[in-house]
Amino acid sequence: MKVLDIKNFSVPGYKTWGIHCGIKKTDKKDLAVIISDREASVAGVFTKNRVKAASVVIGAAKAKSGKGRIIVANSGCANACTGKQGYADAKETAELAAAEFGAKADQVYVASTGVIGETLPLSKIRTGIATAAGLLTPTGWGQAAEAIMTTDLFPKIAAVQEEIGGKTITLAGIAKGSGMIHPDMATMLCFIVTDAAVAAPMLRKMLTASLERSFNTITVDGDTSTNDLVLVMANGAAGNRKPAPGGKDAKKLQACIDTVMRSLAMQVVKDGEGATKFVEITVRGARNPVEAKRAAMSIAKSYLVKTALFGEDANWGRIMAVLGSCGVDMDETRTDIFFGKAKLVEKGLSLGKHAEKEATAALKQREVHLAVDLHKGKGESTVWTCDLSYEYVKINAAYRS
Repeated sequence: MKVLDIKNFSVPGYKTWGIHCGIKKTDKKDLAVIISDREASVAGVFTKNRVKAASVVIGAAKAKSGKGRIIVANSGCANACTGKQGYADAKETAELAAAEFGAKADQVYVASTGVIGETLPLSKIRTGIATAAGLLTPTGWGQAAEAIMTTDLFPKIAAVQEEIGGKTITLAGIAKGSGMIHPDMATMLCFIVTDAAVAAPMLRKMLTASLERSFNTITVDGDTSTNDLVLVMANGAAGNRKPAPGGKDAKKLQACIDTVMRSLAMQVVKDGEGATKFVEITVRGARNPVEAKRAAMSIAKSYLVKTALFGEDANWGRIMAVLGSCGVDMDETRTDIFFGKAKLVEKGLSLGKHAEKEATAALKQREVHLAVDLHKGKGESTVWTCDLSYEYVKINAAYRS
């Protein structure tokens, strides 16, 4: 597998671009269009929040067909909790794009992100789609990634190439996400495209499998949005033989999807609102992988742990308290805790001032690694999170102003 330079790549059969059409109060980009030159296999996963934006409800229904061709995504307005008007606006957005590009409305997927409770400015979106149509290019991924950003500080892009079915295939993705990040499935928009030929049922299984290794292993603040979704399109432009289930090519394609989605998931965490540290948390020695993940995620979403990480305080007692209350089988007298390479706690007891000094030094790094060994079994899981800073409060206190 070859990782591509995200500043200069294209995916055969696709064009994209992002523009400012006036949805946002600022002059930042707020509308992205991605289009395949042919109908593609499509798979999608959608927020499990019981409050769902119109785009999520409509998109989930369309994804059952396993087909599609166009994605229109806006930022600055979530079009969630907007009643019948919101559904009508989402459908009309798809119809506008279909008319502009000579497609069918059921081939168009709509995605929105931004403030909840506000309706889409359709006149601006209509003009924006027409404007974007004249700017679409195979290399417009950076522009599209910018157009779906909200509080993000940087666009999130990843791309790889691989030999599959006798052909070189390209797989790339863009994502947005900074705050309201938590499974299932982590709050963001993510669009992945490939020129590989693959049947929709296999694509759906691969996406679901990769989700558990990427976006379902991250948390920033424990909140799940009304709008998050991941869409994957595979248009077959590469002309490869379709992978057979369980075969070598299927495994290689799965690895490509995993690589792109893990990269995007990590980028989301690194861009966590106000974050100063990227934190990897591994729990091993649990009774099983499910308990390991529960423990790791509980540590990752603890505000007391996250603020201690921001303060570069090796307060292992906060981690121990989380472990004892998260519902997993543990015994403090068998639990070890590591900060980086420094073993700070052994069998539930501190290893002293020298170990704490080493642990504190590990916390001063931009990337922090925490590990817990419960010594209860062979279950292991790793999740990613960030610290919680003063800036997070400032950003979200003024989100709508």
